[in-house]
Amino acid sequence: MTGFGRGEATRALEGGSTITVTAEVRSVNSRFIEIAVRLPRSLSERELECRELLRKRLERGKISLNISVDRQGSEDIPLHVNEAMAKAYFNLLDQLRTTTGLTAEIQLRDLTAFGDIFTAEDRSSEIATAEWELAQAALRQAIEQLNTMRGSEGGELEKDVRSRLDIMEQRVREIERLSVLAAQEEYNTLKEKVLELTKDVEVLNNQRLELEIALIAERLDITEEIVRFRSHLKFFLEAMNGAEAAGRKLNFILQEMNREVNTMGSKTNSADVAHHVVYIKQELEKMREQIQNVE
Repeated sequence: MTGFGRGEATRALEGGSTITVTAEVRSVNSRFIEIAVRLPRSLSERELECRELLRKRLERGKISLNISVDRQGSEDIPLHVNEAMAKAYFNLLDQLRTTTGLTAEIQLRDLTAFGDIFTAEDRSSEIATAEWELAQAALRQAIEQLNTMRGSEGGELEKDVRSRLDIMEQRVREIERLSVLAAQEEYNTLKEKVLELTKDVEVLNNQRLELEIALIAERLDITEEIVRFRSHLKFFLEAMNGAEAAGRKLNFILQEMNREVNTMGSKTNSADVAHHVVYIKQELEKMREQIQNVE
């Protein structure tokens, strides 16, 4: 489901400086969970931990996380220059300039293009520890807001799904009623054709005709499919009412419901039954698209 959450955490350090960490989490619909993370360089080593925090609270959706750090009153950041790496890059650029015959001077911005000349301080340092603790707090707030927004959307989605389930149940009841008449109609149709061919009712073998009709009735009987469909409908409602995330389970149940409806349609010769089958399949398809977004 779509949603947005924002969290912010601030801490005052010794000397009057402050650190404020802001986390923003966005989510759009996706069948699976996909996570994209953008972190400041001082927190770059915490990417896996951020992903794990998201996975613990979110199970579906295309998730994007952006964390920013604002430092006030302090000139210290948990980064330092890798001098050996910086000198190596400078020598490499100088060699490239000589090889190509360029005369332009090597600028500082040329070196800063290589991100690995800056390395994060040890995780145990005071500033690094403070930043990570604030980042976790801000991220939890953002996830909480995101889930609140997604929960509101889910409530509206639930109303829509329940209304569609009610409509499908009504259609199935009508299919059940119509299917009772299908065998008798088929019997009458077959008898008329035989009479038309023979032009003599006396040559009809009633016992043989009754056997054929019994076979037709068995082929047209969709009672088993209706029972299974209603069973799936019951499981679907139970999963919706459950406390656990049920998006994948609901999607699987919809597949089973669609399979039973397809069988109903293939067994019947009734245009009225086929009409109801098509309508139910349309509703199932609409629900399937929505349920793929449910966590």
